[in-house]
Amino acid sequence: MAENKNARLDDIVAQAKKYQNDREQSYRGKALKLYPWICGRCSREFTHKNLQELTVHHRDHDHDNNPSDGSNWELLCLYCHDNEHSRYIEQVRYGTSGSDSTSIKSTHNPFSDLSALLKK
Repeated sequence: MAENKNARLDDIVAQAKKYQNDREQSYRGKALKLYPWICGRCSREFTHKNLQELTVHHRDHDHDNNPSDGSNWELLCLYCHDNEHSRYIEQVRYGTSGSDSTSIKSTHNPFSDLSALLKK
């Protein structure tokens, strides 16, 4: 009976991992086609050799929100991605004060005119 229970749990874990991997591959592949291979925070550039260090960050932290236009994604290196999630956890846990410099949002979008440039 314990073997049956363990086998069932193993199946559930395997299915969950497969679902997560499939979901990540679909939006990761799309994001890598949409955006230049540059970290959106530190501007580090990536090539095929180190592309595994470039991650897709969900701006609203909802990994199921994957619009095909990529509006909820940004490419971040592993370090900047970890930093972003650490800051988010701290914000959720401790809140923010009005004088906190991390609450200031960037209004500059370096890729805003990218589609027009690509059409030329």
